Amino acid sequence: MLYYALVFFIIAIIAAVFGFGGIAAGAVSIAKILFVIFLILTVVSLIANFSRRV
Repeated sequence: MLYYALVFFIIAIIAAVFGFGGIAAGAVSIAKILFVIFLILTVVSLIANFSRRV
């Protein structure tokens, strides 16, 4: 999932360089959403891992 967030971020940078503002904004918003989902799943995974050890 982090890979897809980085891909959309790179697409946004390339679109911004070429002047496609709407496409860049859309790609950035998708990248942000995917990154937040990645962070949430990482925290849940860490909590589950620590709860098994205790």
